Amino acid sequence: MNTQNLLSISPLDGRYNAPVSELREICSEHGLIKYRVFVEIRWFIHLSQNSQIKDLPRFKVKDYRYLTDIVDNFDVKDSKRIKTIESKTNHDVKAVEYFIKERFAKHKTLKKYSEFIHFACTSEDINNLSYALMIKDATDIINNSSSKIAKKIKTLANKYKKSPMLSRTHGQSASPTTMGKEFSNFYKRIIRISKNIDEHKMVGKINGAVGNYNAHSVAYPEVNWEKLCEQFVKSLKLDFNSHTTQIEPKDTIALLLGDYVKLNNVLIDLSRDIWGYISLGYFKQKLKEGEVGSSTMPHKVNPIDFENAEGNFGLANALLSHISNTVTISRWQRDLTDSTVMRNIGSCLGYKLLALNSLSRGLDKLELNKKRLDGDLNNSWEVLTEAIQTILRKNHIPNGYELMKDLSRGKEIKQLDLINFVDKLNIPTEEKERLLKLTPQTYIGYAEKLSKV
Repeated sequence: MNTQNLLSISPLDGRYNAPVSELREICSEHGLIKYRVFVEIRWFIHLSQNSQIKDLPRFKVKDYRYLTDIVDNFDVKDSKRIKTIESKTNHDVKAVEYFIKERFAKHKTLKKYSEFIHFACTSEDINNLSYALMIKDATDIINNSSSKIAKKIKTLANKYKKSPMLSRTHGQSASPTTMGKEFSNFYKRIIRISKNIDEHKMVGKINGAVGNYNAHSVAYPEVNWEKLCEQFVKSLKLDFNSHTTQIEPKDTIALLLGDYVKLNNVLIDLSRDIWGYISLGYFKQKLKEGEVGSSTMPHKVNPIDFENAEGNFGLANALLSHISNTVTISRWQRDLTDSTVMRNIGSCLGYKLLALNSLSRGLDKLELNKKRLDGDLNNSWEVLTEAIQTILRKNHIPNGYELMKDLSRGKEIKQLDLINFVDKLNIPTEEKERLLKLTPQTYIGYAEKLSKV
């Protein structure tokens, strides 16, 4: 770890720098600046290709290549230059405009048309599109990691579909299931929410200072600006929002972040359950050579991956919730409440990615301890009282539930106790035989079938 990492305030830029490196080019200050440059250049090109804007010609191929090279070759050095300009302007988007004008000044043809950079735009026109593109690219990484988690859970569901285990409701022994069925429950929840996330469409606007094309229509009244701007936004592979104030209201961003919170909560639930199963001894964890579990207790193999996942999903949720609750609110046509909050998009997605990496690593370490599962089942014959009382109900024997309650509640029940009880029941022979064949390992209903996802 270098000195800069050691001096970082955020652990995402220090201790956890490597696991979130995929997001760095996208969600950093440099990333945001690059998206702004991209949008400004693309807007300039789009205007130049409209025949009704006669003061801006169609350029030669080599000119357009110069324009695209500004974006394609954009690097941290360029971002530093923009930050230097910003130190004088005290305005981040205006600094981008001046940077591009510097580049235009070096080009024989383009320098004559530099005033068409940022034409009829307010800063939010550039920012909303930049953030939409940033989130779209960042969520591709996040969603890919989530998809890998889902596949691992699906694999575990199918792998352990025939592994019976004692369920626990309220922390107490309950009707048996299979470990595979428990993983399949989480898989289905993840897939359901992920489908909603995948269907989210990022939107954008470029309609001026208060959303009415005021400047646009004065400069070129003959141009259908609604159509031109919609075409531009869609060319960025974003959906167009036709009705805004100065700011795009970010409702779609809030919906996306809200679904991320829901998905994170499912994964917190999973992390806690697995943590519990490790504590019960249902899972062992593959050992890593040289790793230490406790500074004083040498025997320990701590479930740190699931603890890290839970903690970082929680941090992500705190940021995601605040951002989604804030960015949809603006005083009148514009205030800056959303601006400072949106700058933390990278942080909340970074904590989410960090959590996904931890969870993935933890899932890879799991080894089922069948002996411990069987041991708990063999000591829990009381779970069959549900089956017995249900048969009693079926055969119209009164107070079946109460009979089983008297036999079992708060008591230690052995197999022989249940055999003696069933033998005395006045029920059809075939049903009595079926009950006598039951064991905690076989009383799993459709669990094996439901595990197959």
